[in-house]
Amino acid sequence: MIELANTSLVFVAYAAFALKRLMTYLHVLQQDDYENSRLMKWVWQHKAFDKRMSFALLVLGGAQFYIEAFFINFVIFMCFIILAYTEKDPRKNSKKKLVATARAHRIFWPSFALVCALGVPSFYYSHPWPWIFTVQMILPSILIVNLFLQPFEELIRKKYWNEARAKIQRLQPTVIGITGSFGKTSVKHILGHILRMNALTLITPGSVNTPMGITRIIREQLEEEHKFFVVEMGAYGPGSIKHLCRLTPPDIGIITAIGHAHYERFKTLERVSEAKFELAQAVMAKDGKIIIHERTLRFPYPRKLKAENPGAFIVCGEPAAIDPEKRKHVSYLSPDDVHIQKVEQRSNGIETRLTWNGTTYIVEAPLYGLHHGHNLALAFVTALQLGIESDAIHAALQSLSQIEHRLQVTQRPDQTVLIDDAFNSNPVGFSSALELLGQLKNQGRAILITPGMIELGSSHYEAHLKIGEFAGEICDVALVVNSGRIPSFVKGFKNTGGSKTLIEVDTFQEASAWVEKNKQPKDVILIENDLPDMYERIPKM
Repeated sequence: MIELANTSLVFVAYAAFALKRLMTYLHVLQQDDYENSRLMKWVWQHKAFDKRMSFALLVLGGAQFYIEAFFINFVIFMCFIILAYTEKDPRKNSKKKLVATARAHRIFWPSFALVCALGVPSFYYSHPWPWIFTVQMILPSILIVNLFLQPFEELIRKKYWNEARAKIQRLQPTVIGITGSFGKTSVKHILGHILRMNALTLITPGSVNTPMGITRIIREQLEEEHKFFVVEMGAYGPGSIKHLCRLTPPDIGIITAIGHAHYERFKTLERVSEAKFELAQAVMAKDGKIIIHERTLRFPYPRKLKAENPGAFIVCGEPAAIDPEKRKHVSYLSPDDVHIQKVEQRSNGIETRLTWNGTTYIVEAPLYGLHHGHNLALAFVTALQLGIESDAIHAALQSLSQIEHRLQVTQRPDQTVLIDDAFNSNPVGFSSALELLGQLKNQGRAILITPGMIELGSSHYEAHLKIGEFAGEICDVALVVNSGRIPSFVKGFKNTGGSKTLIEVDTFQEASAWVEKNKQPKDVILIENDLPDMYERIPKM
């Protein structure tokens, strides 16, 4: 009887341990759009499978030949309880917390039931070693359940998708689709504000850019009174944009950039360009206009598409400022395109001077970062195409708020300046943020907090080396989070020499604590990217 009670307690402790471990894996799975392959890649890269408990069970299994089973079971019980208690709860202790959605519940509870069922043989066979198999089966359990639920989830997606599409077709707002490797959320923020100041407008919030996210916005928020619907469209593989365009057929489109964001999913920039220009094809099918940044024409497919449909495109960019003979950059602008003549950062915001169809426009907005000059131009031209008068656009831009977590500049009560660029993760944005850091630094220090960039594929090393060298030229102090992931950044920063300081920390919280303890009046602090927990906090298993 005592032995039964003892093993029962071990099973209860195992269930508590499995509960926490399943939540850890579900947290990563949720951030990876519930894709098993991406969860497995994360597990493989970070060796995020159980080691501590399995090693303890292995040792205890050998010790059972010499030590009484009652004591061994007590130690197993304590190990399970301690590890369950110390493993972080992703619902509470995460930057982007585990959200208890209906889908998360559908995956979690069957997975928990499965791991409990797998623990029954270990319960009956009172020896530590079978528990090793049971513990290691926690990860396969959630993968198996997620795989078996896929057909059911697809039925749910189709039902909601069809409802949203029918609503769009019935209400027929003017749909503006925006995509790009970077800049799309910023352009959406600027354009959305302009349109809202002139007509009832619905905008997909934050970084919502997936089919299910957009479907939910349509079903819950789109009303008959909405004249404009501004939709950010994310590309997670070939056909992603095409699928979104079937849901929200765009009347006009914007393609901001083609770059290395999500490069790991596409493998080549040419494939990225083809995926982004699925938006152009959808717009042309409705005889609409597509506004693109000139740099997107560096790639053959966009140039071919534009050459075949010249009247459908409005190209916006800078004339070639570098000698073309050096082949650094060749402009693809024609005389009829939108020419960005000058972008200037001022203390109260940014000014962009552009010419189009013989008219010069000076566009001002309370934003920071030179790259926003191009975002501003794209939004301005699109608003003109939508029938908004230039005077109305200028008036609307005066009340434009800063873009949250995208070069958001705040003068703090302690006389320091904070540049919050936590949602940026591309080389162009990083460089622009460092330029702004150098501009705002006066008599204080320039302090950088960064974990680097993600999803750069084969360019990861070189991109971080270059940005590290640039940071070394500007920053007095750099706090690098999880530096083992970006050794080339550290190398580039150190290569520049000088008396600057580089501090390596494990988490963003450690970096923030250092700044709070060591900050001085007039310091300028740049937060450049704040990675999800799956990149920063690697569970100790």
